[in-house]
Amino acid sequence: MTLDEARNRFIQSWGTLATQWGINRTMAQIHALLMISPEPIDTDAIMETLQISRGNANMNLRDLLDWGLIYKQLKLGERREFFYAEKDVWKIARQVAKERRRREITPVIEVLEELKVIDTDSPEAREFQKVITDISKVVGFADNTLNAVIKAEENWLMSQFLKVFR
Repeated sequence: MTLDEARNRFIQSWGTLATQWGINRTMAQIHALLMISPEPIDTDAIMETLQISRGNANMNLRDLLDWGLIYKQLKLGERREFFYAEKDVWKIARQVAKERRRREITPVIEVLEELKVIDTDSPEAREFQKVITDISKVVGFADNTLNAVIKAEENWLMSQFLKVFR
């Protein structure tokens, strides 16, 4: 397998994998390209490599910046913006967990807390409150787990992971 074939396969596979994290395929492919690029690259190079439009590239670069997964670099004498990705996989995992928690778990927790405060003067209301409380426990567990990942260092996370298989 040539380097170009391996790079293309990685970019495609990362795009597929990242959709499981709630990141769209093109956003993940741009992220993959930037992770394996030895130097920061500009939007034109990203568009050419991935065969995507400028609008698609700009929108996904903006999202990757918002997620904290890539960074912008300006080069002296260049008007173009260049982008590079965090290459520490553990930092990437923690950042994805942090963003997923902020975007998905925290809003659900807030809504569930609001829904718990109802009059329980009927059997239906008590059942509703019980279900909401049970869901809150599961969401709380997910939140605590993501929080542990966010705060974890590589060695701690790996030791916890290995305990599962002992």
